[in-house]
Amino acid sequence: MARRTKEEALATRNRLIDAAERLFQSQGVSQTSLQHIAEHAGTTRGAVYWHFKDKADLFNAMMERVTLPFEEATRAAGRDEHGDPLVAFEQVIVGMLRRTSTDPQVHRVFDIATHMVEYTGEMASLRQRHLAARDTCIADFTRAFTLAAQHAGVKLPVPSRAAAQGLHALLSGFVQNWLLEPSAFDLVSAGRRALRVYLAGLGLRDNGRLRRPRAARAATRPGTLSRCISTDRIRPSEG
Repeated sequence: MARRTKEEALATRNRLIDAAERLFQSQGVSQTSLQHIAEHAGTTRGAVYWHFKDKADLFNAMMERVTLPFEEATRAAGRDEHGDPLVAFEQVIVGMLRRTSTDPQVHRVFDIATHMVEYTGEMASLRQRHLAARDTCIADFTRAFTLAAQHAGVKLPVPSRAAAQGLHALLSGFVQNWLLEPSAFDLVSAGRRALRVYLAGLGLRDNGRLRRPRAARAATRPGTLSRCISTDRIRPSEG
């Protein structure tokens, strides 16, 4: 019985978030009351307060349901110290753009967060949540750029944090403009091209390809092969 009650409570919580998403998008956050959300979810206002402190808390739960997977994936990619950290980093970013353009729920929530909310009244605390999410993202980008530069054996033309801030602004701008008019351009292909141009400007891409580690580049420089042969470090294969 206890397990079923817990599952029912979770189902009610998700219904409330689903209702909030639909109402926030259709009539704006400030014009949507908790009573509206409760009625739309087929429950009572008391049930809303059982799960959420206020509308801002409900809004945060709506955001976290779609953004946490992105945040966790970006953080994991930025800590990849074994393979090429930039490969995983690019895959996460392109995957984020693809999911934004193809997943109706992600599209809806990002549209609400970008165009349907005002940081006033009871929603003023959302500004701090937005800033905290931005700072976390920039910290993850900074870590990824630092690892990528070390892996490639290059010195970035700007500090890693400045590069991270620039990339965050680039991606945010792409998503916000796409949300205004999704038919204007393909978010994934345009975002991927812009990302690669940005990485090339940082010296992390070479002719459209990820820059190889310094040791790998050295192995193909003129004269390197003859030095290896002369010092007997490699031998021609038999047969």
